[in-house]
Amino acid sequence: MTNSGSIITFVLVSFCLAIILIMKKDSLPAQMKRYLALLAIVMVSLSFVLILISFFGAGV
Repeated sequence: MTNSGSIITFVLVSFCLAIILIMKKDSLPAQMKRYLALLAIVMVSLSFVLILISFFGAGV
């Protein structure tokens, strides 16, 4: 898998995790919900950074 394929896979997984957490927020225990939410925030933020880097690197 190429570098762009890895980035696309990471972006899809991070957004899917965030969507699943939003959909299942009522059925998760509070302690687990906090750590999963922090993980999702970090992953989605890193995804946006990787998307920006790939857009700026595409012109080179």
